Amino acid sequence: MKPYLDPGKSPDKRAKDLLSRMTLDEKIAQLGGVWAMELLDNRKFSPEKARVLIKDGIGQVDRAGVGTTLEPQEIAAYTNSVQKFLIENTRLGIPALIHEECLNGFAAKGATIFPQAIGLASSWDVDLILRMADVIRGQMLSVGLRQGLAPVLDIARDPRWGRIEETYGEDPFLVAEMGVAYVRGLQSRHIKNGVIATLKHFAGYGKPEGGLNHAPADITTRMLKEVYLYPFVKAIKESGAFSIMNGYHEVDGIPCAASEELLTQILRKEWKFEGTVVSDYYAVSLLKTFHHVAADLTEAAKLALTAGIDIELPKHECYSDEFKQEVARGRFRISIINRAVRRVLKTKFLAGLFEKPYVDVPVGKKIFDLPQQRMLALEAAQKSIVLLKNRDCLLPLSKKLNKIAVIGPNADSPRNQLGDYTYAAHVSMIGVTAHSLNCPFTEADLLPDQLTVPVITILEGIRAKVLPGCSVLYAKGCELGKDSRDGFAEAIKAARAADAVVLVVGGKSGLTTECTCGEMRDRVDLNLPEVQDALVRAITDTGKPVILVIVDGRPVTLGWMANEIPAIIEAWLPGEEGGNAVADIIFGDYNPSAKLPVSFPYSVGQLPVYYGIKPSGGKSQFWGDYVDSCTGPLYEFGYGLSYTTFAYNDLCIKPEKIRTDGKVAIAAKITNTGKVEGEEVVQLYINDVVASVTRPVKQLKGFRRISLKSGQSEGVQFELPAAELGFYDKNMQYVVEPGIFKVMVGRSSQDVALEGQFEVETPA
Repeated sequence: MKPYLDPGKSPDKRAKDLLSRMTLDEKIAQLGGVWAMELLDNRKFSPEKARVLIKDGIGQVDRAGVGTTLEPQEIAAYTNSVQKFLIENTRLGIPALIHEECLNGFAAKGATIFPQAIGLASSWDVDLILRMADVIRGQMLSVGLRQGLAPVLDIARDPRWGRIEETYGEDPFLVAEMGVAYVRGLQSRHIKNGVIATLKHFAGYGKPEGGLNHAPADITTRMLKEVYLYPFVKAIKESGAFSIMNGYHEVDGIPCAASEELLTQILRKEWKFEGTVVSDYYAVSLLKTFHHVAADLTEAAKLALTAGIDIELPKHECYSDEFKQEVARGRFRISIINRAVRRVLKTKFLAGLFEKPYVDVPVGKKIFDLPQQRMLALEAAQKSIVLLKNRDCLLPLSKKLNKIAVIGPNADSPRNQLGDYTYAAHVSMIGVTAHSLNCPFTEADLLPDQLTVPVITILEGIRAKVLPGCSVLYAKGCELGKDSRDGFAEAIKAARAADAVVLVVGGKSGLTTECTCGEMRDRVDLNLPEVQDALVRAITDTGKPVILVIVDGRPVTLGWMANEIPAIIEAWLPGEEGGNAVADIIFGDYNPSAKLPVSFPYSVGQLPVYYGIKPSGGKSQFWGDYVDSCTGPLYEFGYGLSYTTFAYNDLCIKPEKIRTDGKVAIAAKITNTGKVEGEEVVQLYINDVVASVTRPVKQLKGFRRISLKSGQSEGVQFELPAAELGFYDKNMQYVVEPGIFKVMVGRSSQDVALEGQFEVETPA
């Protein structure tokens, strides 16, 4: 038996042996991908096309879910055919890693659609994230996909950026905890039973100039290391993430796809990362066409490979025949090629692809969107929805009302409850790609906004909740993408006839031009689209109680609505069970518990607005506020209301003094002082009182989600290692300095209930 085929040998030894047997053609083949759709003919795998496109093997096959538009069992049959061809018809029989997007659900027909990432972050529930990722893992594995292009660990500091919805918010600690949980759920305890997670976008992508996608990120070295890299290193060291994807942007003049500092010095040498780095789609060619740091595509390949990008996605555009000729002529070091190929092969051996390349085709549909998976989607949606305002306890509504009006462009739109990385949002872009590649898809395959699982709208959720005898009146009011007010009269009539109004507004998430948020859909304003503000004003002027429900992927500047609307719900993009979840909260069948993972500004002119500011930030000397506005947020990070109240008592910090290599225990007692059961997210913040470089006024360093019945109390404990108190000093060395640290425990970054302190002692 050839050593590389011996499962008893280590992945390193197998990769070394296989590499020694490969021709240059076979090596280059492993460093790129092919679109899954390119290997299709009449919706089935085409051996004829494969003999042209993957005759020397292939590193990855792209987008086998939405990218093929196949049903689950068809995807399974397709991936088996791909692997069978590679094993039986290429010289060395190397299987492919087949990947797909899976941000908030596997992007394939029939797969469960969970809330968008910004909503999942609002849950502050790491166990929920782990369980969701485990569902995604099972669905992807069942059809033969072994790499997922998630999670997104970008720190989002500008809500104008369309991709803010794909993130876990503004705080590095919260993003890291969510990311670690996601990776653990997706990869499982052993990667042979898991799907490889891909951390993206490395690094600093969430702070683009002007909120514009791909724009440069103005980030200092200290900020990069302390804030924007923090979630990535945690996910690598604590959950063993196997893959990284670069960002499209540049930091300090160096595009991330060409950054040796990021991809080699930090990632490989400092962090000891041993997995693979895949390029974001077309990021290598953008070194020439967008960033202009390469004269041609061959030079772009040299820059990217030298920096540390192992695999060019989606296809061999720069790692191409022209580049191969440069290598053959000795104009590029073969050792760099070998380095990348070795990493690719090792990952395939670790994943067990050589021993188990095929899946059981009949399994497919049997584990897609099962009742228990929909129940998890419902739980996720319930925990993701933030109650922003509830004046005079308008909510929960009684189910015994005579008439309820449900109004608004997003009230009965299942598509608009879905994020930008779902099947329905991506199928239109897949159509654009298919056309450019001359792939034989029918118009029916590529119809935009296809829903492949039932998506419960808010109107449907409310109708299912009310008691017999309660009439639910519906009027759309206005259309997204149109300035017409023709529907106002019908909406006003419904509102006047009702006892209460649920007004559902917001945008549409996706990548195409009609969308208002999502990738490539950046905005200069954060107000409601088109005439929705006027619709809200018209309905408010009827004098009826209004519950405003926002269905959107980014924070909205509410303006006058923040004062005049009595109840406001941030539903984000709540997924397939969103309508039931919103109805549960409106009628009190679920007590809202979500907390904001991003700060809501009053105005775009304030941006950036985030809680972890420096001592000199967040104010104008010496009056504090702007001339025409306050400087603080409308709703702060960590904020969210409940139908009950919680008291915080008995803060205990032990010991009061620790060494720089020690840890401190922080405890508090939380009591449900209201009349109903509820969940609270207890948040721990710290502040380094005096330091050699300026430190944030607050830093999240722990959180716990607890459930308490009325009158019940529970102790909450945090363990804070001194290493978490460190920062990069004047010499850019990571240090934990002696001194006093302030402890703050509370309901949000502003609502601090308990304060104390401890001291880090000077080393003896």
